[in-house]
Amino acid sequence: MTQLSPYLTFNGNCREAMSFYQKCLGGELELQSIADSPMACHLPKGMRECILHATLTSDHVILMGSDIAPQALFRGNANSMILTFNSEEEIRKTYAQLANGSEVLQPLEFTFRGALFGNLTDKYGNHWLFNFLDKSA
Repeated sequence: MTQLSPYLTFNGNCREAMSFYQKCLGGELELQSIADSPMACHLPKGMRECILHATLTSDHVILMGSDIAPQALFRGNANSMILTFNSEEEIRKTYAQLANGSEVLQPLEFTFRGALFGNLTDKYGNHWLFNFLDKSA
């Protein structure tokens, strides 16, 4: 089966951001720094502690990312990550954690279609959508 996974690019704070996402979403985090790669000798010393590749894996989420030289990163608004939850308790807990230090664009609220929905831009500039539809109701 093909799977779509978000890949995020950061301004030198990938380790911090991915650790924060792990705290909010759970799962196992793997980080490879540039210093621990064959690329280390080809890049400036100041970039060696940057993350070449990060993967956060849990039962339901695979999130990947890396650092890039700060002058080369431009943020757009064309990409979002949607998290779909199995319970109201789970969506409320995760939303509250990710909202810490973030710009809340839409608080969690029930929509006309019956879903509990909200969205925010986190403190790293990434846009998250939250969705829970109680199919038992």
